[in-house]
Amino acid sequence: TAVRELVDWAAGCELGFLQLLPINETGLDHSPYNAISSVALEPSLLDLGLVPQLTEDDISRARQKLAPDVFTNDLVDYASVKKLKRALLKVAFARFWAQDRKTEGGLAFARFCEEEEEWLDPYCKFRWLMTLEGDCETWDLWSMNYNTAEKAEAWIAKKRAGQRKELEKCLAFPAWIQWIAFTQWRELRAHADSMDVKLMGDVPIGISFSSADVFFERKWFDLKWSGGAPPETVFKDDPFAVRWGQNWGIPNYRWDVLREHGFSWWRRRIEKMTDVFQIFRIDHILGFYRIFSFPWRPGRNAEFLTLDPKEAKARTGGRLPCFLPNDDDTPENCAANLAAGEEYLQMVLEAAGESEVVGEDLGVVPDYVRPHLSEIGIGGYKICHWEVTADKKGLEHPIAGADYEECSFATYATHDHAPMAAMWENFRAGMDAGDEDVREGARWNLRVLSEFAGIPLAKDAESFPPYVEEVQWQLLKALFETNSRYAAFMITDLFGMTERFNVPATVGGVNWAVRMHFTVEEMGRRDDLKGESTKLRILICNTSR
Repeated sequence: TAVRELVDWAAGCELGFLQLLPINETGLDHSPYNAISSVALEPSLLDLGLVPQLTEDDISRARQKLAPDVFTNDLVDYASVKKLKRALLKVAFARFWAQDRKTEGGLAFARFCEEEEEWLDPYCKFRWLMTLEGDCETWDLWSMNYNTAEKAEAWIAKKRAGQRKELEKCLAFPAWIQWIAFTQWRELRAHADSMDVKLMGDVPIGISFSSADVFFERKWFDLKWSGGAPPETVFKDDPFAVRWGQNWGIPNYRWDVLREHGFSWWRRRIEKMTDVFQIFRIDHILGFYRIFSFPWRPGRNAEFLTLDPKEAKARTGGRLPCFLPNDDDTPENCAANLAAGEEYLQMVLEAAGESEVVGEDLGVVPDYVRPHLSEIGIGGYKICHWEVTADKKGLEHPIAGADYEECSFATYATHDHAPMAAMWENFRAGMDAGDEDVREGARWNLRVLSEFAGIPLAKDAESFPPYVEEVQWQLLKALFETNSRYAAFMITDLFGMTERFNVPATVGGVNWAVRMHFTVEEMGRRDDLKGESTKLRILICNTSR
């Protein structure tokens, strides 16, 4: 209901699309980029009020068992919410199984199971095995009875021989949840279409090591390598990221095997995205060309933190973190990586059909990537204050938004960055830092942002105004006036919030758990929030965005 209300709000503001984080199901790790399935949808996002087998009393009684602040805290209590919704879904499924299997709804469920069998059957087995392990998805720590796909299939077959009806019901439960989830999201997609608002999804480059895909379809994955990102000094608070890079723990792909099977796994993944989304972005699209890879899992990061390359090689059999399949250190390697990206992304575009594709191309970007994305019609990112050019004296200035190529996606920040208000004030605070590099970086960013948005500087060109309303709307105006096909801002930016959704190279804490201070309903009722929405609509109309 909340997303449906957000679609209606977006239509009223003349917004063309709503971008969401990945909506695939997660396990005990609540990061949306660490899903347990490349297709299955997250049950905690379901609107239980739309599940026919549940009553308002069912939901009300369940809510009363939880502390009131579970629904009002600044952070989402995933554990409590998931427990609550799963318990209610069990109640609903029991009623469905007992009463509705031969109704029209039951026949629709059967059709869904038949149509989605390729991914749904192994997912349901994996999800049921998770329940036997306290909902833990870490299959390499499961019971020895079923901690490999081969042993799991044999163990399930043995159970089926002795407890067929009970097992059938257990495996049907996660399938039924997915039927409800796909039904709700498809209906939401239809509503968004009717309101002329596009839903934009997100496809991470990788899939979690602890996923149904890796467990039951291991032939697609190279478990000897973990994908990630190369070292970057920007992560000053994370010595491992500075020294070695970010080890995301996602298995690398066996592209040769995928090719032999017509990239069926990737095609299925993309095609199911288009059930819900008219636009989707590929997170870390650079991974289609080459990906920085670690010869160890993230759990061993601390072991390697202080080692030199020779010492690290001694523990990995001679391997070190590197780009695979090729580094970009020779023209021949660059050509090979470009050819790989061309093949894989053409496959993605073919699978996407009429859906639009955006590529998150941030990080260490080879020179060949952005021209190639533009050539094949995938909009790459333009972080406005990172798009600069130098004058004759070597001083860097922002590229005018009017000069951005049309096939691009303009924004000031992603979910991995601070919102505009926090970013601006952090830079202002940085100008007084004890570290000269921090001071220079803060001054440079404020100057470039001010030039880009036409924000006047003080006479000494060193004083920058606080993040007041005029600064906020001047920045948004400059963003909307870019020539980019897409211009996006985080919802926190509209209301001047400073909370950030994720801090890269960190896990847990507040990451992915920030809750908005108000509901969508309040956005349409409260005068202060309505005022911001009205200004947004006027700005969109005035800039012809």
